Amino acid sequence: MKIIFFVVCLALILTTAMSAVAADQTQTFSTSAGPVKITPIYHASTLIEAGGKVIYLDPAKPANVSGLPKADLILITDIHGDHMDPELIQEISKPDTEIISSPAVAETVKSANAIANGETTKWDGWTIKAIPAYNLKRGPALGKLYHDKGRGNGYVLTYGGKRFYFSGDTENIPEMRALKNIDVAFVCMNLPYTMPPEEAADAVKAFHPKIVIPYHYKGSDLSVFQKALAGTGIQVRLLNWYPDTK
Repeated sequence: MKIIFFVVCLALILTTAMSAVAADQTQTFSTSAGPVKITPIYHASTLIEAGGKVIYLDPAKPANVSGLPKADLILITDIHGDHMDPELIQEISKPDTEIISSPAVAETVKSANAIANGETTKWDGWTIKAIPAYNLKRGPALGKLYHDKGRGNGYVLTYGGKRFYFSGDTENIPEMRALKNIDVAFVCMNLPYTMPPEEAADAVKAFHPKIVIPYHYKGSDLSVFQKALAGTGIQVRLLNWYPDTK
């Protein structure tokens, strides 16, 4: 009995510790509608809180959502398992949870409201625009791409006058480079699937957000990204998107 009690207590301690790591990484941004809090969970999985509402972006295993609130809205960028995870979607959902995704994702997540590249929708004080996310040259074989144009969405989320960009899986595409007035950008980088840090930095220089936060970066050297943006006036914030989930 004592051994069982010890194991249960240890599990609770570890769960609390892992949640605390995420909380320590929370970024708070002021807007005219009140603060927006953004917390990295794992890889591309992100928690966004504002106005008493809870939004998850790309909740997918092995993200640890223990102790985190249920979702009011879930945003999904792509069909790959590190972005679209029906089991985790079900775990964080409640009866009135809404889901917004690309049309390709909606073929599997049937309850999702689909918006295609370039389309805009509104949700509870947020304006949500789908931005293209795709490969220009990288793929698993000659003539094939990891992410075809039109399949996945990045998102520009506007709340209280502030614009937050989440790139999704993409390379250094013209649509990213053409973005305007982005306050905070979350930009992917990982090979072979998206782009290396130097390419990501080149894209960021083109649309010049006030703040950039690398995410979806497993295996990338973030110091290369940070050095490439030195002296540009763009603030680079490095967060831990890969906490110990064992």
